[in-house]
Amino acid sequence: MITIISYDINPHKTNYLRSMIRIVILGAGNVSTHLCKAFNASEEILLIQLYSRNKSSLKSFSETIETTSSISELKAADVYIIAIADDSIKSFSETLPFNDKLVVHTSGSMSISELSENNRKGVFYPLQTFTKESEVDFINIPICIEASTIPDLKLLKKLGRTISEKVVKINSDERAKLHLAAVFVNNFVNHLYQKGSEILEENSLPFDLLKPLIIETVNKIESLSPKEAQTGPAKRNDIKTIEKHLHLLKNSTHKELYLQLTKAIQKKYNP
Repeated sequence: MITIISYDINPHKTNYLRSMIRIVILGAGNVSTHLCKAFNASEEILLIQLYSRNKSSLKSFSETIETTSSISELKAADVYIIAIADDSIKSFSETLPFNDKLVVHTSGSMSISELSENNRKGVFYPLQTFTKESEVDFINIPICIEASTIPDLKLLKKLGRTISEKVVKINSDERAKLHLAAVFVNNFVNHLYQKGSEILEENSLPFDLLKPLIIETVNKIESLSPKEAQTGPAKRNDIKTIEKHLHLLKNSTHKELYLQLTKAIQKKYNP
């Protein structure tokens, strides 16, 4: 005798799952790492798969999300997020084995037009610097969105708001200029941190001595404009201090960089 056991399916749970936004992330780099964490923490998102052609890059994700290195095994989703190197976005989007799905990229500099015409196009750009080892809080990270249709734009807005309080509609031209500004305030500034670190290291001094100054500089622009917050010998046109600094700089690259930045500040504040 066979006993058939029936299970009651909770209709509320089924409806809840249907209302969740189903996401597939394509790429396993820095941006993907943090998006996976943020999406997994949201009760409104179902992160169903992570793809990377590099199997070894998927190992760290395998315990928290289903992974695949085969593009033919991609699952059905509401949004496919391409998070790979900018130069590869166009060609990769053309290899996706489906049509008329919403496919977005996460690049700040690449236009929405870089995506293949085979699918609906969009952009989901989190304006932040990402490294795998450094935790970030998405709640205050601006998510810049763009889409080819109003329904897709609404979906991306809903998706963005599940992880951030700052979701902004920005077109490709605006986003390119925003990304340019971001390079100045992030990548270039961090390069200057490195130069400062090298100068201290050459003189057996710890970089930690500069950290309170760096933190205060960042904190000031919460209440002041960058122009109002500017200080230093170049703004004061303190020629003696500038000449002393140039004399101390033995590294020609450091000296040239110091001169260029000093002249730019002097021109701005002492025309």
